[in-house]
Amino acid sequence: MAFQGPSYGLSRECQKKSLLKFDINLALEALDWVRAVTNLALEAPNAQKGFQDQFDFADCLKDGVALCCLINILRPDSVVRINESKAPFKQVNDLYERKNLYMVVNCLFALGGLAQKNRFRGPVIGVKIAEQNRRCFSKEVLNNSQSVIGLQYGTNIGANQSGMTPYGAPRQIIPDYR
Repeated sequence: MAFQGPSYGLSRECQKKSLLKFDINLALEALDWVRAVTNLALEAPNAQKGFQDQFDFADCLKDGVALCCLINILRPDSVVRINESKAPFKQVNDLYERKNLYMVVNCLFALGGLAQKNRFRGPVIGVKIAEQNRRCFSKEVLNNSQSVIGLQYGTNIGANQSGMTPYGAPRQIIPDYR
């Protein structure tokens, strides 16, 4: 982990908010998906306890090897050479610094959705991204829509602006008994 001093004030509030956004169940689901796609053994740093928190999640992925293998499976030849060095300068920033780990999980879910959209045949995670569905209307249908009267859509009674004071007008506190 990068050595940083404690944060105070607004930085501390942002850090707490980021920690609260992380969901260990979603992270475990994302790790299971990465395991299923890559066939890699992604183990917790402490095998007896398993994945306890977001820091175990970060330690599991921080070298970037599993992520590079995942990308190579989803889009072959994207990563030409995978360095398996344990040196910290090769590690991914958010994972190495253990910041915004909920964003790493969100990105894995988004990547799973993109994989489904691009016809990936394998384990799925996340929501499939919608494809374009254009509507083509003929001139006749478009011209028929011009003949619809406004009141056919609904009614003109009900809530309206009558009795409302316009914005910026002075407040009338003197009764009008004249």
